[in-house]
Amino acid sequence: MKLRLFLYGFAGWLIATVALRFWGQFVLRPGDWIRTLTVFALSFPLMALLVRRLCSGFRLRDGEWLSGALMVLLPTLLLDPFSSAFFPTAFPNMSPDVAGVFGGWMLWCCAGALVGAAIPSSAKDGHAAHSAGR
Repeated sequence: MKLRLFLYGFAGWLIATVALRFWGQFVLRPGDWIRTLTVFALSFPLMALLVRRLCSGFRLRDGEWLSGALMVLLPTLLLDPFSSAFFPTAFPNMSPDVAGVFGGWMLWCCAGALVGAAIPSSAKDGHAAHSAGR
């Protein structure tokens, strides 16, 4: 099961990396702080929701959610340091000036995913409230 979560994470990383390689110049722009803050503001809750859905979908027990999130995030944590270090080669369509923003964005996405996995079970998708009503 954890290998499947890793593979989901790798597929997500690959799709996002390819998308940024082709369309990243429309997502991160040098000096466009409103766009950058908007991307950050949207990414955090979306990553939290994604990891929660995956952990729930894989029927992980509460104590397994953080390790499940780690498996989803592992490809990003292992591969994006190289994307950042070799930013002009990895993303030739984006200005090298946004390399730092890209690195920060990846950390922010990982933080969102971990926060999503760490939310107490009583708040997770209404599961505990629903179970208590039975």
